[in-house]
Amino acid sequence: MSRDSFRQIGLIAKTESEQALYSLRQLVHFLQGRDCNVIIEQALSEALSEFGLQAGTRKQLGQTCDLVIVVGGDGCLLGAARAMARHDVPVLGINRGRLGFLTDIVPSDIETRVGQVLDGDYTLESRFLIDMEVRRGKTTLGEGSALNDVVLLSGDSVHMIEFDLHIDGVFVYSQRSDGLIISTPTGSTAYALSGGGPIMHPKLDAMVLVPLNPHTLTSRPLVVDGNSELKIRIRSARVRPLVSCDGQEGVRAQLDDVISIRKKPHRLKLLHPPGHDFYQACRSKLGWSSRPGEPS
Repeated sequence: MSRDSFRQIGLIAKTESEQALYSLRQLVHFLQGRDCNVIIEQALSEALSEFGLQAGTRKQLGQTCDLVIVVGGDGCLLGAARAMARHDVPVLGINRGRLGFLTDIVPSDIETRVGQVLDGDYTLESRFLIDMEVRRGKTTLGEGSALNDVVLLSGDSVHMIEFDLHIDGVFVYSQRSDGLIISTPTGSTAYALSGGGPIMHPKLDAMVLVPLNPHTLTSRPLVVDGNSELKIRIRSARVRPLVSCDGQEGVRAQLDDVISIRKKPHRLKLLHPPGHDFYQACRSKLGWSSRPGEPS
């Protein structure tokens, strides 16, 4: 995309954050100064009423915008990503959260960095998402999509669950544990990392399966092809396990329910300002050391 490709700009933000709203107002002034048409998510209408901006649902933003800018943390961007991927609309993140692996523009650099992107100076990444479906016999109980991860949890107590895992129709193992994380490369620096999983470069076409407190000393994270189809059958559970996508409200499962996970056909277009470096992000966000004399 070249200069002037982004004229219709959608804005999504963490509405309960005053810091995010402050940056959002700054961003609106800047975009209007660049003669961009700004459309905000409906949830922002009251907070930004002084601007008299057009508002719409996330679906409407996806249908009409050339670019969507998210002001908030990575969690806020995850929600926007799930909505925008199906519309093939690129997403840019301004960090008003904590780590900011996905929202990598700091508030003090909003005008400079957003201006560079509007001028066509940016890096474009294509990130895949995964779809999840829970079935009981022929009935679909629930479904969802995730940019980070799908997580099977034992539920509201510490009881273990037992499940079978098949990949592409091939039996892999039966496991007793507190659950399982199925993560994309994007999610490998999130919950999967806390569970002992590997960090995967965003360009990898792979998923990692990270057991949660498995009842064996030999169970380890497993990296599989990104086009694999996973099926998890609940074999035993004293509780009703929970299946959640990106930490959203999940679906309750029970004995013999089957959880299917596969790559989503739509991908996220994630924009970064010039100079973005995944390894530098790891150094700064995860506390990796730098060589003497090098910036951290």
